Amino acid sequence: MFQTLNHKFGTTVTRLIKKENLTREEARLAFVSILNNEVTDMHQGSFLASLTAKGESKQEVAGAWEAIYNLDTTKVTLKNGIKVVDNCGTGMDTFKTFNISTAASIIAAAGGVPMARHGARAITSICGTVDMAEALGVDVECTAELVTKSIETTGLGLFNGMSPNIHPRALGRILSQINFGSTLNIAASLANPALPSIGVRGVYSKAMIKPVADVMKEIGYKSAIVLHGSIDESDKGMDEASICGITHCSRICEKTGINNFIIDPKKLGLAAKNCNELSPEKNIKEESKRFAKLLNNRENSARKDAAILNAGLIFLAADQASNIEEAIEKAAKILEKGTAFETLEKWVAAQNRQPEKGLKKLYRLVQ
Repeated sequence: MFQTLNHKFGTTVTRLIKKENLTREEARLAFVSILNNEVTDMHQGSFLASLTAKGESKQEVAGAWEAIYNLDTTKVTLKNGIKVVDNCGTGMDTFKTFNISTAASIIAAAGGVPMARHGARAITSICGTVDMAEALGVDVECTAELVTKSIETTGLGLFNGMSPNIHPRALGRILSQINFGSTLNIAASLANPALPSIGVRGVYSKAMIKPVADVMKEIGYKSAIVLHGSIDESDKGMDEASICGITHCSRICEKTGINNFIIDPKKLGLAAKNCNELSPEKNIKEESKRFAKLLNNRENSARKDAAILNAGLIFLAADQASNIEEAIEKAAKILEKGTAFETLEKWVAAQNRQPEKGLKKLYRLVQ
């Protein structure tokens, strides 16, 4: 039986090597085999590499998402019909920054946008979404129910995409073993237990914007922005909106479909003179101190500009601003009033089995 599955799976890999697309159902079945560990590690890695090299179609990403969501995702239901927003990146980008999406999400939550985040630990950097939340005092190994309660009471929660409490079958096992961007990064990031219909999603390459936007529309997103940020005079890029170059975006609207646009930080007065200002510190301890300083409005630098730009896009996707300029202004005011740090405190207390311990950890960062 095992040999038969490997043979059939090998045939699928050969098709990908020949640049043949799979149907959504074929992709779903392949990812079911991977999640169930029904084929060898060699076949699993070959499949992910071949699919990435070919370039994923929207049907293939949708099939992967369907397998992960149905087979390996803890489902939750939010009270009172809360319409949550997700903001995350695929990771595996070529320019490593501090955790901009986490800062942007906290600012957006402080502005009244309910955030149901779904992230992972870092694989190729020091400050993945889960790593940063943990360093700030958030309990990242808690149950999905506690995350849900945090969203309902504070407007912010994080589902740990590598925790068996969130993805009990296989996702953590697979993601911890690969160090290249693949369909799995994209599909897994979409497998949010709260199943949001609004989102901002950064992708690791410009080529992935369209297929990811197509997939998000297909799986039920009503309003979303998919983006990739560039670095001027460089072939590097980031899965965040960039203040170092043009950000290419696709916006999903329920009425008008998918529309493309760009963001030029120079026109917004946010262009960074030195992109290295966005780089993380050398270790998570120092980085978390600097991150807390930013949320406490004590960081008047390129980091602040990156945070408010990305928070602005969340407000835009959530229809809390009519244009990007208005959205950025709203984000800046929230940060400057200190509301963002207050929201961080509430989040640390709410998403925690030991709230006092979490808050002590946070307060040590700002002493």
